[in-house]
Amino acid sequence: MLIIGHRGAAGHEPENTIQSFNKAIELGAKMIEFDVQLCKSGEVVVIHDFTLERTTNGTGLVIETLLTEVKKLDAGKGQQIPTLDEVLDTIDKKTVVNIELKGKAIAQPAAKIISNFIENNNWQTYDFLISSFNHDELFAFKKLMPEIRIGVLYEDIPNNFNETASALNAYSINADFNSFNKKIVTQIHSMGYKVYAYTVNTKEDRLKMKKIGLDGIFTDFPD
Repeated sequence: MLIIGHRGAAGHEPENTIQSFNKAIELGAKMIEFDVQLCKSGEVVVIHDFTLERTTNGTGLVIETLLTEVKKLDAGKGQQIPTLDEVLDTIDKKTVVNIELKGKAIAQPAAKIISNFIENNNWQTYDFLISSFNHDELFAFKKLMPEIRIGVLYEDIPNNFNETASALNAYSINADFNSFNKKIVTQIHSMGYKVYAYTVNTKEDRLKMKKIGLDGIFTDFPD
């Protein structure tokens, strides 16, 4: 079962920061998940919430904040909010990355950066998994980079999940771990998809997910 560092190693270090990603690598995560969205000046920044309050000492919407202002904020332990370029430079192919697209119009700028790292930094297409709850953005990304793997994100898995997953030629179905049981996992596997669950932070839940046959779990504690 694949251990995926959720926002790096968010149980140990400030989430979605360089320090958190380095910690996840140190702890042996085989994949690292993080979130990307646009700031006001158009750069792709790595932060989960659409607002700044929870994870930084700033206020307001990310989309209404210039990168120069974003970089002045403390994201915990003196860490900055990084850009997608900075995160990929840091991880440097040490693990596979699962990039979650947040908000609208993020697919094209994210694809441009990923394409650049494949062309110029020796990254491979299989080093990336792109996921989102915004399935329109997944379709937009798939059109731009059809060779990159797609993970379809759900909170609860709908009965017609295969319509979207099939149309995207998806690699995986990613959902809340409470959504899964043995029957659902078997059904998803029978359709050819991997099954990944978020966010599994206890030994009890980890063992349960392993027992029902999950392919991977997102966890704040990769160790």
